[in-house]
Amino acid sequence: MIFSEPILNSFTWLNFLNGGLQPPLLATTNEAEYAPIVLTGVLLSLVVIYLASKIGGELFRMMDLPPVLGELVGGVLVGASALHLVVFPDSGAAGSDSIIMTILQFINNLSPDAVTSIFKSQSEVVSVLAELGVIILLFEIGLESDLKELQKVGYQATIVACVGVAVPFTAGTAGLILLFHAPVIPAIFAGAALTATSIGITSKVLSEIGQLKSREGQIIVGAAVIDDILGIIVLAVVASLAKTGEVDIFNVIYLIVSATVFLIGSILLGKYFNQSFVAIAEKLQTRGNLIIPAFIFAFFMAFLGSAIHLEAILGAFAAGLVLDETDKRKELDEQVKPVADMLVPVFFVTVGAKVDLGVLNPLVPGNREGLIIATFLIAIAIIGKVVTGWAVFGQPGINRLAVGVGMIPRGEVGLVFAAIGAASGTLDKPLQAAIVIMVILTTFLAPPLLRFAFKQSPEEKEALKEANLIG
Repeated sequence: MIFSEPILNSFTWLNFLNGGLQPPLLATTNEAEYAPIVLTGVLLSLVVIYLASKIGGELFRMMDLPPVLGELVGGVLVGASALHLVVFPDSGAAGSDSIIMTILQFINNLSPDAVTSIFKSQSEVVSVLAELGVIILLFEIGLESDLKELQKVGYQATIVACVGVAVPFTAGTAGLILLFHAPVIPAIFAGAALTATSIGITSKVLSEIGQLKSREGQIIVGAAVIDDILGIIVLAVVASLAKTGEVDIFNVIYLIVSATVFLIGSILLGKYFNQSFVAIAEKLQTRGNLIIPAFIFAFFMAFLGSAIHLEAILGAFAAGLVLDETDKRKELDEQVKPVADMLVPVFFVTVGAKVDLGVLNPLVPGNREGLIIATFLIAIAIIGKVVTGWAVFGQPGINRLAVGVGMIPRGEVGLVFAAIGAASGTLDKPLQAAIVIMVILTTFLAPPLLRFAFKQSPEEKEALKEANLIG
């Protein structure tokens, strides 16, 4: 499978590029009588997704690897690369490619047109559940982060993010032009794809290994948030360049200003909101008196982020940071976890399910050129982010390798670049395949590498402890 449409965060990115159009309605079909069958398909898909996430997570935990990597691998096995149980039309699959749709067709004696309609609607519902999963994940990460500590490393995170965008973009673009004689605009688009960082994957691994609140973890999360904002701006620039041959300066300025005002403003206003939030939660007497107001706030912030052409996950993260300052934070954190346990695996399994390892097969002639270019892009993708750890200064004893490795995974964000580049006709198939391969490998390599980077000898741990005491 070569990704032909953006995944998971596609609504947010494509809304921006398409003038703010709303996503398709959930679970709609051409005929109302298909609605129960759509629900059946969604339920069966969730059964497969939860089995894949739990089995994969447990197996990788037994091997002392991050469970999130097991969820990604579980998604690969049930998705387009292997069992074809969970596949999506925006990745080029048809209803006949889905084993679940085949089962539904057999049970309900459906026509091919009905299968196509049901498959599309069922896939939309699962995709939106995945979107909700990553929104809740970032809300949870915001709750687990320490705003005061994050503010302390804010300038460091900004430097790391800027270096993590500038180095891979420059090296990737220049290398494609000089070494592979790629046209300028496609080279710029591919270079832009190298700038992405998946905050969802990195933050989940940091949380699992107990490093989210470390100095390195706070720098990584802060840099990933800023990197996401910079990624939106870069995407806007290269998309305008691909479409018109020139950059819309007004849009770029708008994105920079709106992103800055949104994040800083939400955090500052949050100080006044905290007391009101606690007062409301204490007055409510029915079940969910704490978690429901929290989700109202989180989803509203996510809506605002999406409405001003940023990402919904940034709004959710900001909401988590704000509520982290309340007296109810620990209680709220415990109540959010079961909800996250239900929806976050849908996100990670779906990411894996949309991966097609077929693009790695060198026996397919069409893949060979892409594999050669991908080798170059992977090297730039890894080196260009690892060097960011050495952009940190004034932090004695900091684990620079961990900071750099934490910025490596491109995840769903990198696939958005590839998909939009392909949809616009900017990228040819070899270059598109190369970007997809780069995204796949950086996504799967980052969790074990991050775990390895944080494994320190007792001497190193003692030195780091002393440095912290001195600092």
